[in-house]
Amino acid sequence: MHVAELNIGRALYPLDDPRVAGFMNALDAINALAKRTPGFVWRMKDESGAGATDIKFTDNPQDIANLTVWENVEVLEHFVWNTAHKKIYNGKHSWFEAPKQAIFVMWPVEVGCFPTLAEALERLEHLRAHGSTDYAYGWDHLAHLKAWLTKQCG
Repeated sequence: MHVAELNIGRALYPLDDPRVAGFMNALDAINALAKRTPGFVWRMKDESGAGATDIKFTDNPQDIANLTVWENVEVLEHFVWNTAHKKIYNGKHSWFEAPKQAIFVMWPVEVGCFPTLAEALERLEHLRAHGSTDYAYGWDHLAHLKAWLTKQCG
């Protein structure tokens, strides 16, 4: 089994606003870093094949989603907390609204299967309604992983 993850956010400003340029300008480099990271499998992209910020899932154009698949949770944990991604994560309060509910979810997927955004959003709703389960979970469901304890990811 592989692991899929979805994280969503609502930008504080329109995506072309200079106040979110630090985030938007880093996306290509962070996505390229993910692609080069051992254990990375797949990332959702829009029709242009460049990124996912144009994929809309609500009526608010400032809502964005990131959906990826990794070989296992350990390689995902490494990418999130031990690469340049950490710097972007640490700057999230400058670019995104503070979440009022879970914005991050993981779940197992069969090798070779890539989830749809609709499936990923359903997993997130399940996590919000039921807490971490084997069907949809956050870092708290993975007792052997500890980096999140000091970072409090979504």
